[in-house]
Amino acid sequence: MRYFYFCVILLVLFSCSENEKQQNLLGTGDEFYDKGEALYGKNNDSAYYYFNQAFDEYQKNNDSIKSSNALIYQSFIQNEEGDYYGSIETNIRALELLGKSKNNLLSIYNSIAIAKGNLKDYKESVNWYEKALLNIEDNKDRASIENNIAVDLSKEKKYDRAINILENLIKEQGQSDKILKARVMDNLAFNKFLKDSTYNALPELYDALKIREDEKDFWGQNASYAHLSDYFYKKDKAKSLLYAQKMLAIAKELESPDDQLEALQKLILLESSESSRGHFINYQQLDYNLQTARSKAKNQFALIRFETEKERAENVKKQNHILKQYIVIGLLTFFVIGGLFWYRKRKKRLQQEKELEVKNTQIKYSKKVHDVVANGLYHIMMQIQNNSAFGKEQMLNNIEKLYEESRDIARDDLNEIYEKDFSVRLAEMLNSYSNETHKVFIVGNSPEKWETITNNVQTEILYTLRECMINMMKHSKAKLVSVKFEKSEDFLMIKYTDNGVGIDDVQKKSTSGIRNMENRIVTIGGKITFEKNPANGLIIQITIPT
Repeated sequence: MRYFYFCVILLVLFSCSENEKQQNLLGTGDEFYDKGEALYGKNNDSAYYYFNQAFDEYQKNNDSIKSSNALIYQSFIQNEEGDYYGSIETNIRALELLGKSKNNLLSIYNSIAIAKGNLKDYKESVNWYEKALLNIEDNKDRASIENNIAVDLSKEKKYDRAINILENLIKEQGQSDKILKARVMDNLAFNKFLKDSTYNALPELYDALKIREDEKDFWGQNASYAHLSDYFYKKDKAKSLLYAQKMLAIAKELESPDDQLEALQKLILLESSESSRGHFINYQQLDYNLQTARSKAKNQFALIRFETEKERAENVKKQNHILKQYIVIGLLTFFVIGGLFWYRKRKKRLQQEKELEVKNTQIKYSKKVHDVVANGLYHIMMQIQNNSAFGKEQMLNNIEKLYEESRDIARDDLNEIYEKDFSVRLAEMLNSYSNETHKVFIVGNSPEKWETITNNVQTEILYTLRECMINMMKHSKAKLVSVKFEKSEDFLMIKYTDNGVGIDDVQKKSTSGIRNMENRIVTIGGKITFEKNPANGLIIQITIPT
């Protein structure tokens, strides 16, 4: 058997080698690369496609340097389109290709550092920038990277280290590059203010802004407006609002959605409640559009890579008909042997299923106790705390209802009957968590959306959203919460958004509350996802078939 598989592997290697020799004659790698360069920054989807084609051709010729060049360009595009994890993965592939070669290390390290910074992993971002410094010769590039290191240190609140780097840069740069000088000057003044709120940073901040205006450095002006708005936030609300408005205006001109989101976030906190509500709606829409565009870009890049791999596989397939027969025979042998193992393990699996059934029953009742009793009590507490008109009789009625529900925990066929329409009950529940410090906005909760939704599904949705609100009150420190309902012919979509502390690692977070929400939605055939809000906070997407 081992000899058989060894022969199959030899056939694969031989056929692929022959295929590559024929493809090397084409020599189209540089043509694809030039097309990618011409389209870069204008049509990134097409540029990514041509760099991917160039990479494929360079790989056939075993040209690791040119292959890494194509990958680096792809990583730049992924960074610009918000596919930060994909950018890091692409750069790691480039590093693996280079081996011990030092070619392109500066570009790779810098690209990884940018992606890490965008993912708010500032410690790792600094590490990669420091690696880039070891491979740099140009003083201007060195100063730019050191400035970026200072920015990341500032976001980690390591102000002393950031200030030390920026002060040295001020001494070294002099008047050589006005735009770079303004960037360093602005960051230095702002870091001194962050370290000591009594420090008068205005003269330096204004000087930096003046240079940026004279040099028509619009990205620099955007940064200056952000810093000035933050500087005046506790000192002069009117000026803070003015610079936030200027930041929003220039961010729109630059077509920078991330900076628009930051500016809107400032305006939400600075303007009146009515204007703030309008900004919050704009913030939600812009955030939704940005996430959609980035998801589309990620899928597009994955599709391009998939299509290239598919084309390569089809070329190999045409020249290896005999190999296909061997693979089929090998698979049949594998399934025969696998069938024997399956038969032996079947009894053991059935025993495990019985044990799992008992465990699931225990978990089911534990979840019911959590949802009905624990969350029910917490909900009553929120009603008492946030509703001054909540009287003794209403409180007793709610406690009596909670008592009746707790007695029926063991019943699987429990169907609750309510006098109020579900949309009203849902709105009352969500609004009970709104107070002076926590604002809850409900969008799209109309009665007709629930007409075709069964009572069981309604109950699961109510409990799930109540879990969201409880987690928000206990952990998130959010000031603004939005719950949006949309319905199509096939799906009901619910989007929960807050501006709290969020979850550091959504993929690894597994609290009982999150597990309960996931289990509930899966039970009714739906899907729930937890995402970090790019502007801080948490986004929970729920999709349920109708």
